[in-house]
Amino acid sequence: MFARTQHRTETTVTHRRTEAQIPPHEIEFRIRYAETDQMGVVYHANYLVWCEVGRTEFIRARGLSYAEMERAGVGLAVADLSMRFHAPARYDDVVRVVTTLTAVRSRAITFGYVISSVGSGDRLVTAETTLIALDRAGRPVSLPADVRGLFEPVT
Repeated sequence: MFARTQHRTETTVTHRRTEAQIPPHEIEFRIRYAETDQMGVVYHANYLVWCEVGRTEFIRARGLSYAEMERAGVGLAVADLSMRFHAPARYDDVVRVVTTLTAVRSRAITFGYVISSVGSGDRLVTAETTLIALDRAGRPVSLPADVRGLFEPVT
């Protein structure tokens, strides 16, 4: 399935994945005191870290650690981020990060995230990141076929 997206005057074709094709990855953990402010509410920047945890574990579950990918000469840098806060998370709550693959292009991968409270089921944050493939010198490159293959549906 292809979706056409418009950004200013540039049109790109994006290969869109669905959850049925690439299963989402879930991870749960307990909120640590250091992640909160004096009122026991999670500081907003920690949600970015949790998205990174979800993303790296998603990639690991597909068969390659992020460290191995970097040793092979490919890095992924966040090029775009959007985040919407729905409800606060608090110290000692258990949260779930569900990470999905939403798009793969020749040089970029987009992930979606839903962070929720395990106890209440409340949605806390929804987010999306687009990562650009970089070589060791920090220049954009195409994703190698073996790395891109990690994001293909298993048949």
